[in-house]
Amino acid sequence: MARGGQGLARVAVVVRAGAAPLWWCGVVAAGVGVLPSGFTGRRIGVMAGAALFIVAAAVVALVRRKRYSALARAAVRASKHDVLQDRSVAVRNWRRGHRWWLLLAFAAALGSAFAVPAAAGLLLAGCGTGLRLKAAWLGRLERAEDVLLWVRVDWLAGNGGRPAGKAVKSYRSTGIAAGDAAPGGARRRTAALV
Repeated sequence: MARGGQGLARVAVVVRAGAAPLWWCGVVAAGVGVLPSGFTGRRIGVMAGAALFIVAAAVVALVRRKRYSALARAAVRASKHDVLQDRSVAVRNWRRGHRWWLLLAFAAALGSAFAVPAAAGLLLAGCGTGLRLKAAWLGRLERAEDVLLWVRVDWLAGNGGRPAGKAVKSYRSTGIAAGDAAPGGARRRTAALV
């Protein structure tokens, strides 16, 4: 570990950051996409979309789990000089880095509704659901080990994503109370003041 410390982002927060935008883009695109009957008709489009939703959610939730597990097992304790990034900063970085991809995916989902109504929108929503499921799995992994997993910010992709990419050599770990996000990357609920 470097003496000056490193900026660290929560792994589960980075994974979870794309879940809500993909889900809402998909739901809106699917809702609008049901309006045209398309080439296939609404019934076939919705049925195809439901199948795509299930497949996308499963694939996104399961992909690269071995890599995440290996990095989690080899995690080293964070230094007292490491700087823990706020949840809001990690989410904002991911969303800024992916905004044009999200816009393009939303436009493509709307456009494809004239061929297969609602299918592409449900595919996007499935990807968002898969990210949420993967973050929940990471949260269970963190609770089981009683640690929070962090990744160096400079090892993330330029768009703020890929917490298990090739550039990531290892994770850092802290106690379960560190940072402002709960296991799994959700906002930490503060105890009510008495």
